[in-house]
Amino acid sequence: MTLPLTAPPLINGLLPEISLLLLAGLVLLADLVARPRQTAGPRRRGLGYLTAGGLAAALIAVFVLGRPGEPTLLFGGMLRFDTASFAFAVVFLFAAAVTALLSVDVEGVGDRGEYYFLLLVATIGLCLMAAAADLILLYLAIETASIALYVLAGFLKRDDKSTESGLKYFLFGALTSAVMLYGFSLLFGATGQTNLYLLADQVRRGSASLLFVGGAAVLVFVGFAFKISAVPFHFWTPDVYEGAPTPATGFISTASKVAGFAVLLRFLLAFASPTSDTWLVVLTAMAVATMTLGNLLALVQTNIKRLLAYSSIAHAGYALIGVVTLSLFGTASTVFYLVAYVVTNLAAFAVVILFARSAGSDRIADYAGLSRRSPGLALALLVALLSLAGMPPLAGFVGKFYVFAAAVNSGLTWLAFIGVINAIIGLYYYMTVLKVVYLHRSPDEDKPIAVGLPYTIALGTCVGFILLIGVASAPWLERALAVAASLY
Repeated sequence: MTLPLTAPPLINGLLPEISLLLLAGLVLLADLVARPRQTAGPRRRGLGYLTAGGLAAALIAVFVLGRPGEPTLLFGGMLRFDTASFAFAVVFLFAAAVTALLSVDVEGVGDRGEYYFLLLVATIGLCLMAAAADLILLYLAIETASIALYVLAGFLKRDDKSTESGLKYFLFGALTSAVMLYGFSLLFGATGQTNLYLLADQVRRGSASLLFVGGAAVLVFVGFAFKISAVPFHFWTPDVYEGAPTPATGFISTASKVAGFAVLLRFLLAFASPTSDTWLVVLTAMAVATMTLGNLLALVQTNIKRLLAYSSIAHAGYALIGVVTLSLFGTASTVFYLVAYVVTNLAAFAVVILFARSAGSDRIADYAGLSRRSPGLALALLVALLSLAGMPPLAGFVGKFYVFAAAVNSGLTWLAFIGVINAIIGLYYYMTVLKVVYLHRSPDEDKPIAVGLPYTIALGTCVGFILLIGVASAPWLERALAVAASLY
């Protein structure tokens, strides 16, 4: 694949990263100025507003100035500026902005400039992951995002669960990163290339043993499977999700997972060839195991964050259904599904944050009476969980419909059937939570839950997108098809 190596102007392709870097510096400067003036009482809520506002401005700037034309390689082939990198950067900026809003009033993180700085650094790494066209830059991008996320997971130093979460995330992540890096080194040794597309071209020409390259690819996919929480590399997910600060959990479960899929799609499609059949068998088995195990283990959870963790694992399995079709529509259905998943899961975690602040608990049983304490919050949770369950006319339903349709179109009807069965299992535990919210009574029903302005904005935006994507899905599918086409 031969692509031009420059883009006029060059800054367009790096606009998300440059904007994030400038914003990160501004946040640290604002924190430095505000810290000496901080009193013992009020927290510096302005840092969260500054971060969210800066991300919103960056999002607008990317839409106006950062739209790609033909796929272009930047920096000697290190980065690929195309519709896919643009679209994924938009998703990351949106997820980071919502996370910043959800963090404003969270004790221990909402008034800490370094917390928002780490969030922005992680977002830079995720944007580079989605655009990386070289193994060296890809590894550096993964580590940039991962190290920041490790610290975010363990940010609450006085909370034993948070420190345990950060340590587990770091240990498992470091191990899988080392295995992945060894796989990268073997691919370079076999082909003499680090550029993803030149490397794939060498493999197609027969310059390296397919058996050797396949063995190296196994090691590489260990790292990718860890990022998307796919079985058997899912074991870190529930503990990390439960212990991490809830806004960070929401970001890890959405933006980080989307970045993992972005890398997986770009890597797999670059090597797309008749020899991909073996890999498709492996990924198909992984999809079945991931959605089945995630749903079955979610059935017995009593903690809402652990339930959403296993739900997140199951949704990785659904998204993999579109990947294994290795078709334009299948890739587009995965992209569509990921977008729907991001807005839905962020809405669910927003409710979890607000309830935990009021009740001091993440136990599902304690959600009894939520519909009477805060009807609006209960309605938002209803929309989010029904979307995750795949109920019409919400975004999650359309996403599942498209990935199942892609499987049927590719002759994988049996895989779509397994997906439908798993969706039914998922509906059961989501409805169990809603039963507690709407039907169970609580002695605290006369204690309303306050929903501040940042949470109103975040929840309203996410719920609005859940409805918009579900009701008017055609334009979103067209954009997803454009993203998929740029990956081929």
